[in-house]
Amino acid sequence: MSRKFGFLRVPLFRLLFINLAVGIALAALLVGGLLALNPGGLRHLIFADASPGTALGLLLFGFAVTFGSAAMGTAIMAMGRADGEKRRGPPAPVVRPEHAMARARRR
Repeated sequence: MSRKFGFLRVPLFRLLFINLAVGIALAALLVGGLLALNPGGLRHLIFADASPGTALGLLLFGFAVTFGSAAMGTAIMAMGRADGEKRRGPPAPVVRPEHAMARARRR
């Protein structure tokens, strides 16, 4: 890798960059799908304008920010602890059905 992208050697930055790229690709795919399906005459509305590049750029930018940040956030939240790592805090409450609770009382 060149010196320009040296930050990609850090695993966290690489994880974020890859997920950002996935989110941007998904956004481009979705904008392309919207243009192909033409819901409510969106494609005709955009391309009838004097500067369709501006409308497409803004639409793509909004989708890229949304899906890129969602992909990055999902990647961060999906980072789990190691299997051997001890849990911290109290155990999570377990919801038990009524018939199971009645059976437990009979014992």
